[in-house]
Amino acid sequence: MSLREIIDRVMDASARKDDMLAMRAAYLWTDVVGPGVNRYTTRRYVKDGVLHVYISSGPLKSELSFRREAIAKAINEILGREVVKSIRLH
Repeated sequence: MSLREIIDRVMDASARKDDMLAMRAAYLWTDVVGPGVNRYTTRRYVKDGVLHVYISSGPLKSELSFRREAIAKAINEILGREVVKSIRLH
């Protein structure tokens, strides 16, 4: 059994797994959208399945609004489960 499998088992048994997955989903924003978009990201967090992202550029926020579903799908695929049900841009 690998260390990752042991950690996953412990996390599965823990009520904190959902919190950890939510934090990881917010962290994955940068990996999915890239450093160029992340440069305009001022804050991000997941609450009740919604990834809240604060963007400092109006035009970029508008462009990202068309890609919300694809971004959520990419994050969920990396996590291996549906953690992000929707994305709200602020």
